[in-house]
Amino acid sequence: MSRAKTHVNKNDIVRVVTGNHRGAEGKVLQVIRGKNQVLIEGVRMIKKHTRKSQEHPSGAIVEREGPVHISNVKRIETASKEAAKPAGKAKSE
Repeated sequence: MSRAKTHVNKNDIVRVVTGNHRGAEGKVLQVIRGKNQVLIEGVRMIKKHTRKSQEHPSGAIVEREGPVHISNVKRIETASKEAAKPAGKAKSE
């Protein structure tokens, strides 16, 4: 089974170009390849009703990100992996 190639990856900065959330920008939290959808930080906030649990003894309404179709987003900036790496030691001559 092959994985579908996408133009955005996790941690990329994207802008929504069409749809109800047009113009919104944020970081990609998750790419759902099977459904061609992405979760973007702070975009398409939905309310999810949760059952009783230890965290919420009487249940709760939790606000979280909803999926946006991948064709509606455009990558603005790629998160730099090199910025996260520590600098190597310089050669002394």
